[in-house]
Amino acid sequence: MIASTEKVALPWLDWLRFRSTTRRAPPAKAWSFGLLAAACAFNCGALTMAQATQLPQQATATGTASPAASLNTLQVLHWWTSSSERKAANALAARMADEGLEWKDAAIPGGAGLGAGKVLKSRVLAGDAPEVTQIIGVSVAEWAELGLLLEIDNVASAGNWNGFLFPTIQALIQHRKHVVAAPLGIHRVNTLYYNRALFAQLKLAPPQTWAEFQNVALKFKAAGIVPLAQSSEAWQVAALFENLVLAESGPEFYRDLFVRRNPAAAIDRRTTEALERLRVVKGWISGQLDERPWPEVVRQFSRREAAMMIMGDWAKPELAERGMALDDDYACGTAPDTGKYHLYSVDTLTMFAGDYRHMASQEKMARLLVSSPVQAEYNALKGAVPVRRDADLSKMDSCARASWTTFAQGAAVQAPSLVHRMATDEASRDAIIAEIHRYFLDDRSTPAEAQRRLGALFRLFNLRSQGAPGAQDTDRRR
Repeated sequence: MIASTEKVALPWLDWLRFRSTTRRAPPAKAWSFGLLAAACAFNCGALTMAQATQLPQQATATGTASPAASLNTLQVLHWWTSSSERKAANALAARMADEGLEWKDAAIPGGAGLGAGKVLKSRVLAGDAPEVTQIIGVSVAEWAELGLLLEIDNVASAGNWNGFLFPTIQALIQHRKHVVAAPLGIHRVNTLYYNRALFAQLKLAPPQTWAEFQNVALKFKAAGIVPLAQSSEAWQVAALFENLVLAESGPEFYRDLFVRRNPAAAIDRRTTEALERLRVVKGWISGQLDERPWPEVVRQFSRREAAMMIMGDWAKPELAERGMALDDDYACGTAPDTGKYHLYSVDTLTMFAGDYRHMASQEKMARLLVSSPVQAEYNALKGAVPVRRDADLSKMDSCARASWTTFAQGAAVQAPSLVHRMATDEASRDAIIAEIHRYFLDDRSTPAEAQRRLGALFRLFNLRSQGAPGAQDTDRRR
């Protein structure tokens, strides 16, 4: 028995034996797959025993099952592991069971899907890809480019998905004009939560602007109350920063910075202002900063240990788990100066093609995921809103109605979350988050220094997207 703290070496050489029965990938895809192998070997390293033991045990589980039963069983690899997220996943599993499908769970812990991404890469390289996987944002196109994802055009066409999906969602789930993902829900990342009792105690109104936010925070700090619940975990710091960028500039500049990765945007005064404000926020909560997973941040807020919290709307059901009632114990609005905008992240599930034996079950699952009843149930439990334009607003809470209504206004008010893989490719995302985190942790680092480093990164990204020798193409949606 290996101790839980030891590392388990994964069979990296097994990728040489990988044989996909999807259409033969062209040289560019084969090259990309080689990059995946190299990236996985570098980034994944060895998994802890805790992670390795969570790899699905399909071989033993289906050893005695009938062929028909095994074809109706779909492994689902995902990172929905908090208490409320589990309820949402369990609801999907129950709806699948009603249709004769079995959800074989492969939940991997780790905020923002970091652990799940490592496990997925290792399993694909070992020739053991799950039938269904949570892949989101630009990452969908990256995996589709490798020729590994099942194209579900027939399902989308028969179900008239274009007739009820938001245009942004339609674009997100397609690669080279093929539908390769089933959309589940839309999260609003620029959500501000505030404790009603603490605000009433100090006779304060919820802040709408940065000036009001700063004023409220200083008053709470003077009263001995932590103004904002916040973790120093890298992705959570970057999530706060992308909110500040959106507040300072609006969606167009936000896209210039995080989607187009314009070096001029990196050194723009608006980026300077967002970095300066990030440092100001750190000063309000410096005594309460440590690297905690997001459910722990929610717990701090729920205990009235912090007056406010900026986090995606996935925190709503987690707060309900802790006995907090929306519009009674707490209320939600938008991060200061972002009331007109929607900083979004979209939950999607993709199907790995494999040898196509599970295709009928995978297509059946895809049809189920976008159905109105499943959309309503899942998103109510997850804290998100349906991807459908015909969603029933009367079944949504106040936060959800505001989120759905804003998103429905279209691309002009929408901003794709960098942190949640909506804005750019995985490698670029990780590099940007690392630079923001570095600046946040090191008080000696100036905004100008951080901006110079971001500008240098963006120039490198641009060389890659232009096909410079030795560079990776980061824009695979063409």
